[in-house]
Amino acid sequence: QVQLVESGGGLVQPGGSLRLSCAASNIIFSVYHMGWYRQAPGKQRELVAAITRAGSTDYADSVKGRFTISRDNAKNTVYLQMNSLKPEDTAVYYCNAYATITSAYWGQGTQVTVSS
Repeated sequence: QVQLVESGGGLVQPGGSLRLSCAASNIIFSVYHMGWYRQAPGKQRELVAAITRAGSTDYADSVKGRFTISRDNAKNTVYLQMNSLKPEDTAVYYCNAYATITSAYWGQGTQVTVSS
């Protein structure tokens, strides 16, 4: 069974930082593109950050300069370092792994709440 397990979410003050982790199991991690998505109440799901199997990264405009995605293939883990957090970053954050149309997976999500 393929599993993506997110961790690191929680409550943080505006301006604070969190690091999310997504640990994958039962996939050949190095061949998957990895991404972080988020969905806030009343909003559509959006891609926050992505990193390809080759290591190229992309970010939503709303998080550029504040968030950094990275991966450690030896640990089957992708990270999202989140700095200078804003209340509008509050959402459930989901990890995604994509290799092919028939090999794509989602984690269960982790809640990030930015509030004073």
